Amino acid sequence: MICKRLCRVLATLAAVIFAGVLGYSCIEGWNLSDSLYMTVITIASVGYGETHPLSLAGRLFTMILIFCGSATLIYGLSTLTAFIVEGDLTDILRRRKMANTIAGLQGHFIVCGLSATGRYLIDELKKTGQSFVVIDRDPERLKALSEQGILNIEGDATTDAVLQAANIDRAGGLLTTLHTDTENLFVVVTARGLNPSLKIIAKAINEESERKLRQVGANGVVMPDFIGGMRMASEMLRPSVVTFLDAMLRSRDKTLRVEEIRMPANSPLKGKSLGESTLMDMEGVTVVAMSDGKGQYAFNPSRSRQLNAGDVVIVMGVVDNILRLKARAEAG
Repeated sequence: MICKRLCRVLATLAAVIFAGVLGYSCIEGWNLSDSLYMTVITIASVGYGETHPLSLAGRLFTMILIFCGSATLIYGLSTLTAFIVEGDLTDILRRRKMANTIAGLQGHFIVCGLSATGRYLIDELKKTGQSFVVIDRDPERLKALSEQGILNIEGDATTDAVLQAANIDRAGGLLTTLHTDTENLFVVVTARGLNPSLKIIAKAINEESERKLRQVGANGVVMPDFIGGMRMASEMLRPSVVTFLDAMLRSRDKTLRVEEIRMPANSPLKGKSLGESTLMDMEGVTVVAMSDGKGQYAFNPSRSRQLNAGDVVIVMGVVDNILRLKARAEAG
């Protein structure tokens, strides 16, 4: 709003200067240089003498020009003051700094939509120390994220320009939690076109939308209603398990999670056994299962199990300790 007012002030000032130059040229017959000089010193009220002697008509025009120019300058100064005091300038500088930070990200996640699902998703990414950017249309919701130091972009996540601003080319994954299946479908189509190798997870409300989302490029589809129903059944049938998982997810003292550690081709742990890798010796972390990356899992693997490139180790424990294990596995 303030920016629009500033633009109007500049446009009005330009119009006053143009009218002054034109007026002196027509009334007094002065050249462009003298007319412009007289116009500027008149509007600025610097008190310099007249460039040339003025006729009666020229003096009347000068009085009108003083009134219009002074009013424009006063309004412009008040607008500029409001621009600074109301925080618009600070917001513009903050946005520019945030855009530069986003441009430097790599392997980050893009969250599209601050729906109820999106809020829980953002909270989880923040707790687990992930790098991510949030896209939403509502500036008020984004303002609350900015106060928490969360990177965000105001705009429509279904458009190429907004996703490119989120550095989608170098992103590690995208999660779309917009309010309708149609919007999520458009996000998936757009994102898949911009980054064919990107991992995309989409929210779906209707069961039939799951197939369509996968067809257009979603790697995974989550249905909150389905998960909610499963949770209610679990509360009834296996309450102790649910209580344990709740205690793990909602612990205030430590962030506890089930995570995966992937073995890259250049991992220093490749060729070693689980026992030799010390992955099973980290305090606060338990190795739950191990997979060769093809969907087959060995639960509670032995310490003699060899680690190969592409293997996935499923662990449960304190997130900070798990991150240290990941760094150890990925150090090349």
